[in-house]
Amino acid sequence: MNFSQPGTIKHSDFCYESVNRSCQKITYPTAMRISLYIFFITIIVLTMCGNLLIIISIAHFKQLHTPSNYLILSLAVTDFLLAIVIMPPSMVCTIETCWYFGDVFCKIHSSSNVMLCTSSILNLSFISIDRYYAVCQPLHYQTKITNCGTVIMIMVSWSVSACVGFAVIFLELNILGIEDFYYNNVACVGLCIVFQTKASSLLSSILSFYFPGIIMLVIYQKIFHVAQKQARSIHSIACNNMHSENSKNERKATKTLTIVMGVFLSCWTPFFLCNVIDPIINYSISPALFQVFIWIGYCNSTFNPFVYSFFYSWFRKAVKMIICGNIFQAHSSITKLSTE
Repeated sequence: MNFSQPGTIKHSDFCYESVNRSCQKITYPTAMRISLYIFFITIIVLTMCGNLLIIISIAHFKQLHTPSNYLILSLAVTDFLLAIVIMPPSMVCTIETCWYFGDVFCKIHSSSNVMLCTSSILNLSFISIDRYYAVCQPLHYQTKITNCGTVIMIMVSWSVSACVGFAVIFLELNILGIEDFYYNNVACVGLCIVFQTKASSLLSSILSFYFPGIIMLVIYQKIFHVAQKQARSIHSIACNNMHSENSKNERKATKTLTIVMGVFLSCWTPFFLCNVIDPIINYSISPALFQVFIWIGYCNSTFNPFVYSFFYSWFRKAVKMIICGNIFQAHSSITKLSTE
């Protein structure tokens, strides 16, 4: 390859030319780099704005101060932090193919990445539990899912995620037993990855993705079964309007949150499959392919607000009031929003 020709990809560059053991760098053509920056910045801005609108909506309007919405708020905060803390450095590293922010920030970034991913999983798990009681045991919902109970679930989600994320990276549990191999054959200046052993990748994937994912699928299968029975009962017996409307809203909320979970599983499954397979096949999966799957996973945080806006009229009305500045008017927090 003639590296002097414009528009070609250079493979012989290094992240730090004057540093020993510098990582090799791939230099993409200028037009490709600009296009990639525009694409990734668009994803980041959409993720930030979409989830910020959810956060403001639930925090501002008192009608939305419910245990179920607090869990949605926690999920939106996770996605928002992913957009402002994780995505920008990842964007630069993906396009420039080098990490220029130092070893300490690399560990912080990797730890935060693991923490927020795990937090998303746990939040979705608790949301599925909330939906289970709302649909399958509606008479016990008010006593089982309380504000205090929801706060505890959110605290567990974030504290466990923080422990897992920061302990794995800073204690180097991910390379336990292969430290010499990693530092002699993998590590270089300008590299920021979460390198894992076979045991570490399998255990972390099971705990962070496969096990909670299966649990959520089982719960939602039970919910759908009960919801279908309720729908048939509503059509076959005379019900008052209040009960019928509540049942309709519960089924719609369940359908929406099921789609949220489905989007999550679809976005993150490719990455976690590679995460398990890569150590087994001697780390032969292309780093570029890993980057693609990671960004597909990140896009889950971008999609969630669009799911809410499509299915929830209260969210659409809240967004309209936020954009128009009506939330700054007196008593706007007690505005009645549609619950459909």
